[in-house]
Amino acid sequence: MTAVASSVFTAAQFNTFIRDNLNETAPAKATISGSYFVGVGPNQIAERQSVTDIVEDVETTTSTSYNDLATVGPTVEVETGAFALVINTADITNNTAGQSGRMTWEVSGASSFAAEDFRALRVTVPSTTGFGNIRASVTTAIGGLTPGMNTFTSKYRASGGTASFANRRLTVLAF
Repeated sequence: MTAVASSVFTAAQFNTFIRDNLNETAPAKATISGSYFVGVGPNQIAERQSVTDIVEDVETTTSTSYNDLATVGPTVEVETGAFALVINTADITNNTAGQSGRMTWEVSGASSFAAEDFRALRVTVPSTTGFGNIRASVTTAIGGLTPGMNTFTSKYRASGGTASFANRRLTVLAF
């Protein structure tokens, strides 16, 4: 609509050109508290959220292949676009000098990504005495996801010895 001096501005015009346009803004589209919007195409946005899951139990593995611990997870299900930012955090130790504990994640649902070392949080116990617990995080940006509901599940392995994991957190920021 183009406004013209001395013309009458009707309720229908207000609703069409003011109200309806305001209803197309990100705040008007928000349905989830704490969510954010990402561009998904020219002149298109999608509401996304970050999701975190926590497993506090201390659990161990001697497996040298990625697997679940006694308490599976943490696991988060979130709607993503083609990208996500994944943050793994845990207290990790190993009872054998020179060996490591590794925490990574796999994706299932709309996408399928296996657990891999190249994106794992790794803590290697020094070859000296004193096998202290180390709290660490690793952040990985991942592309190539199939947009839709994706489930991220933490997986664990030891390079040798017995790896222990506690206070495990998995956070996914969907884009």
